[in-house]
Amino acid sequence: MNETAISFAKDFLAGGISAAISKTAVAPIERVKLLLQVQHASKQITADKHYKGIIDCVVRIPKEQGFLSFWRGNLANVIRYFPTQALNFAFKDKYKKIFLDGVDKRTQFWRYFAGNLASGGAAGATSLCFVYPLDFARTRLAADVGKAGAEREFSGLGNCLMKISKSDGIKGLYQGFNVSVQGIIIYRAAYFGMYDTAKGMLPDPKNTSILVSWMIAQSVTAVAGLTSYPFDTVRRRMMMQSGRKGGGSLSHSNIFVFFAFRRQCFLQGRLVQRAQRNGRSLCASVVR
Repeated sequence: MNETAISFAKDFLAGGISAAISKTAVAPIERVKLLLQVQHASKQITADKHYKGIIDCVVRIPKEQGFLSFWRGNLANVIRYFPTQALNFAFKDKYKKIFLDGVDKRTQFWRYFAGNLASGGAAGATSLCFVYPLDFARTRLAADVGKAGAEREFSGLGNCLMKISKSDGIKGLYQGFNVSVQGIIIYRAAYFGMYDTAKGMLPDPKNTSILVSWMIAQSVTAVAGLTSYPFDTVRRRMMMQSGRKGGGSLSHSNIFVFFAFRRQCFLQGRLVQRAQRNGRSLCASVVR
């Protein structure tokens, strides 16, 4: 193996370890966010048992489902990191050659910025095709509020994938995929576009301090997350429709997304998501 391959392998492994630790650390926050997002679409959570907010959700989860239930769906979330990151960065470089070939970042700033947006969005959408079932399973497992045994809808990752594919076929594992593509293009375009552009404008990107990298990551993540959050809420609610008749369609979801920017109910969990991403980006910056 040459030095480049070894360096890539080390960075990839370090990123994987960092992701596993950070995702596990913030898994309880992630589950609270998911429950607030999908409770209105869940068959298990009746109207009289809806969570009233973040505090109510945090208090009731260990009381009703056990303390370890905070980590439901975390395994799928950790597993999907490796193929997602590998595909994202592999495709991003390919798309960069398409969108940024011959572009001078100093003299053609806006073209450089637009090229980064396009390559990031295209890479995210392409990689999503391969890892979507894992994201689907993570959402359904996290939304399962049964305490144990017969009360649980799924017993684990494999059981979730098998049950849904048996009842709805492979397409059941891709419920909400179209909306997810829209959201991931927006998120990845904003994230990679702004992050790569900001890093590229620094005098010495390779020797940037951890604090500066962390501040850039925080700013970029906040903007990208806020922009794509309504799409994230809609796609997760659509995931909850698998196994049922009359699931939401793409046209319905587009209408929901439009109103998502105006209705407060679609922004439930946004504060939780911000706290979750703060922790993840800090861990990633430290490892790198």
